[in-house]
Amino acid sequence: MAKSNMTATRVKPEVSEPLTLRVLRSERVSPHFMRVTLGEGDIDRFTPMGYDQWFRLFLPVSDDSLARLPGKLTTLAYARYLTIPKSSRPILRNYSVRAYRPEGPEGPELDVDFVLHGSPGDGTAGPASTWALTCRPGDQVAILDEGISFNPPPGVRSVMLVADETGLPAAASVLASLPRDIEGRAVIELPSPDDRQDLDAPPGVEVTWVPREDPHEVPGRAALALARELPVPAESFFGWAVGEQALPAALRRHWIGAGVPKGNIMFCGYWRAPAAR
Repeated sequence: MAKSNMTATRVKPEVSEPLTLRVLRSERVSPHFMRVTLGEGDIDRFTPMGYDQWFRLFLPVSDDSLARLPGKLTTLAYARYLTIPKSSRPILRNYSVRAYRPEGPEGPELDVDFVLHGSPGDGTAGPASTWALTCRPGDQVAILDEGISFNPPPGVRSVMLVADETGLPAAASVLASLPRDIEGRAVIELPSPDDRQDLDAPPGVEVTWVPREDPHEVPGRAALALARELPVPAESFFGWAVGEQALPAALRRHWIGAGVPKGNIMFCGYWRAPAAR
């Protein structure tokens, strides 16, 4: 992750331990999103917290990849993880819980949405995208719960969520977790209009989709431009911005300039766009 104040607002899980889960099913939900549903294994030990709950996802590359997982990802534990030979070191990525169901067809299950870039066939897709497109029921993964960062101060009555496509899964979960009487706005940028999803937002929260007109545009710029034009409530407001690092960093500056206290903002750069050549 890039620039963030997640640690200031974060609520850690009471217990965090590596959980081994299996793929139950997968579904292409839109041109740029693949949903993988996980369950079985240690799923009974997973504690759903709602909002923007996220976790470390370990994808095996060999039969012994999940045998030496860290109990928590401290700096020292990560350094030890890097000493594992690449031939068996699991792929490590951060993902959000798109949805959790305590009673699925095969027991508790959670959905993970993957943003798809490139193609596995020509080698342009990243390892996580490739895995999401090629995984099969029964395939094993491991997760390490890291809790939530959407933690507004008491008395907040209005929210604004702003994200590019990498933040859509977390934004969807936040919207579904919000009190039904809260008001606000969600601005979500997408690669294409066909990537819109049905969201469970409170009646008073307006969802605005911002499909990119130029497929080569850096994600987040269109959402940032629109969010800057929106009025910011003078009080009882909480802002949440995630995605390519330029989006949340710039929006945080804008909100602070509009008078929003720093403690009423959660921002996180989920990823960093390559520098222009």
